[in-house]
This record gives sequence, C-alpha cells and structure tokens, in this order.
Amino acid sequence: MNIKTLITLTLTTLTCFVSASQDTFVPDDNFEQALIDLGYDSGPLNDFVPTANISGITNLDIPNANISDLTGIEDFTSLTQLDCSGNLLTSIDVSALSSLKILWCFSNQLIHLDVSQNTQLISLVCNNNFLSNLDVTTNINLTVLVFKNNTISVIDVTKNTSLIRLECGNNLIPNINLTKSPDLSIFTCENNQLSTLDLRYNTNLNTLNCSFNQLSELDISNNPGLLTIDCSNNNLCKLNLKNGNNLNADVNFGFNLNLNCVVVDSPTENHTGWNPTNFSNYVSSQNDCSNFVNVDTLANVVTNSSYTLPAITYGNYYTESEANGMPLFSGDRITSSQTIYIYNESLCASNESHFYVLITDEDYYIPKYFTPNNDGNHDVWNVQDFTNAIKDIRVFDRYGKLLKSFASHSEGWNGMYRGRLLENDDYWYAITLNSGGILKGHFTLKR
Repeated sequence: MNIKTLITLTLTTLTCFVSASQDTFVPDDNFEQALIDLGYDSGPLNDFVPTANISGITNLDIPNANISDLTGIEDFTSLTQLDCSGNLLTSIDVSALSSLKILWCFSNQLIHLDVSQNTQLISLVCNNNFLSNLDVTTNINLTVLVFKNNTISVIDVTKNTSLIRLECGNNLIPNINLTKSPDLSIFTCENNQLSTLDLRYNTNLNTLNCSFNQLSELDISNNPGLLTIDCSNNNLCKLNLKNGNNLNADVNFGFNLNLNCVVVDSPTENHTGWNPTNFSNYVSSQNDCSNFVNVDTLANVVTNSSYTLPAITYGNYYTESEANGMPLFSGDRITSSQTIYIYNESLCASNESHFYVLITDEDYYIPKYFTPNNDGNHDVWNVQDFTNAIKDIRVFDRYGKLLKSFASHSEGWNGMYRGRLLENDDYWYAITLNSGGILKGHFTLKR
C-alpha cells in the first residue's frame, strides 16, 4: 500500500469518526420518529439524530408515541422538563440529565427508576408503572410526587421538606412519615396497608384520601384547612374531625363497621351531607363515645339479708371498675356490703355503671341524703322498713313546718311542697315506730 492510499484511508476513518461523534444513537424508531415530528431530525429513519439538534433542548414532550427504548435521552443534557408518559418503557436512564426539574413518566411499564442524580427535580410523576422501589431522598426540592398504582412498599419522604402534593395510592405501603412536610396540601394514600397516620404537622392540608387502609385511629384536629376527607373502608375506632371547619367539609367515613361515634366541631350541626348520611352519633369529645355502648343500670340496694344479682342484658358484673377484680354472675348471692360494677364493651369503646349493695343488721334504713333531679338515682327520700316496724314518717323544714307525712312503704318524698321545688338544705324527720317510740334526725336535699 502506497503512502497516498494510506493517507486516504486514514482521512476517511477520521471523517467517519467525527461524523459519528456528532450524532446520537436512537435505536427506537418511534422515538426517532417523534424527534423527526418535532423537527429535531430530518429523516429518514436511520437510528441517528444530530446531537447538536438536541443538546440544547430544555423541554421534550413525547407522550403516547409507543416508545419502548429511550436510548439517546442521555444527550439531551439541557433538559429541564421531560414528558414521556403513556409509552412502553420498561426502563429509563436519566442520570445524565442533571438539570431536570420535571419528569413525567407515568403510564409506562417501568420496573426501575433511578432519580438519585436529578437533584433539581421539583415534580416527579411516575404512577401506573410496575415500580417496587423508589428513592427520592436526594430530591430535596420536590414539591410534587405522584407514584400511584405501583407495588412500592417503602417510601422515605423525610428529606422532601417542600412537598405540596403527595399521591401514593394503590401501593403496598405499611407506614409513612409526614412529619417533615409542613407545606403538604394534597395527600392521597388510598388502598395501602397503613395502620397509623400522623397528620399533626401537616397544618396546610386541604385534601386527604386515606380510604381502604387499616387505620384504627384518625385525628385531623390540627388540620384547620382540611375540606375534603375520605377515610372510608378502614378499621376506625376513633375519628376526630374537630378541626373548626366542619361546615365546609366534604367527608366520607363509610364502611368503618366498628366506629360507634365521631368527634366533630358541634354535634348539633347538620351532617346529612356527609357519608354515611344516616350516621347520628356525633360528639364533642372522645370521652363521650362510651355513651353509645349499651350498659344496664341498677339502683342501689339496701337489705338486712343477702342480695341475689338479677339477670342483665347489656354487660357483665365485676367487683372492680373496668372489668377488673372478680367476675360475678346473675344468680350470685351478695352477703357483704360492696360496690358492684356492670361493664360492657364493643370493639371500639366501653361503658360502665355501678350500684351499691348495703347489707345492714338494722330493722330499717334511713338515707342521709337524696338528689331529686329526675336522673333515676336517689330521686326520692324514704325509709326502708325491713320488719314493718314503722307506723309513719313525717318530714319538716328547719323551722318545724310539716312538709310531708307518709307511710314507710309509700313512694316517699320528692323534695316538693305544694308544687314548688324546695332548695338544697337539711331537712328533719320524725319516725313513729309501731312500738310507740319516735326516731328523730335530719337528712340533706342536694339537687
């Protein structure tokens, strides 16, 4: 080979190399065609696009173009916004796109997405893919993060302190820490595996969808701007909606089968626009929820013999409060003075009543007080005559005026005189015995 031929071959090789270095390899015909349609390539399809035509592009929109391979995207080095949604991508390499701020790659077939090098990202929308992992810990500028309809089980957003919108529904997430996202406005996490949700620090929240999870409690009392709330289809036992904005809120807490009451701003407000529409057990405090658990009540008992516990419908007998102490049963004989508790519970709440059994050796029992307020307890004053030892009973005021005279087995005195309620005070009695003796003393009226 002579020197002239060698020089010619060398020049040809260099020319081909230079020419190749000025083109970007784009093997996917649909991707190249999309770039031709946008005017970044002149055609025909040859798997190459002039690099100079794409290196300065800042915005690339190529949605719904049947693209399955995005090789070549690495030379779009100036990109700040990329929309490749609705394609057939199983992977995408955006590691060279250091200026990228907006990435929309939703509705593809992605099984892996690495955005660790895209530290300028403010919006990442990658829902409707097959992602099982997503790491956004380096994307500290994110304000929008949407990854619904994937199979992600772990997500850490504690570094994303600027988040405003977070949508992660239809994944496999068991817990999520939102304490570092104070500006969060929209949060949807429906159809996950959440058992707890702490929203105390998300005071700017206005939209919440946490339906179809495993939540047992939800408290939005620290979220005054929350207007749209869907917490249906959970295992809620406690729901506090008392955020000061109930009148303007759209609320759905249906299909929480064990929820027996809901804490709200005002129980008397109209909540018929909420779901379920027929729910009525609204209260102003969680402590009031026990009122909706049925429990039997029995009056105090005074006897000079034993007392047999009667059958009850709601609850069980115990010797101590809150189902502590020894259990007792209907038919049991009580032979010593004591307080007996009736305790009942649902899956979400409990309720309790109690009564006192006084066993005395006396022939009669004279109460020291009564409370005539129509609550069913101690509403009348009377003397219990166990052996028919009493002839009659008279009640006087402190000045000696006779207020009431009655037999021991009558209804007693209700605290009234000539149709007038008498005031709280001490009143006096004179009890005439069949033996001729007279017992005198005083008792207290307390309303």
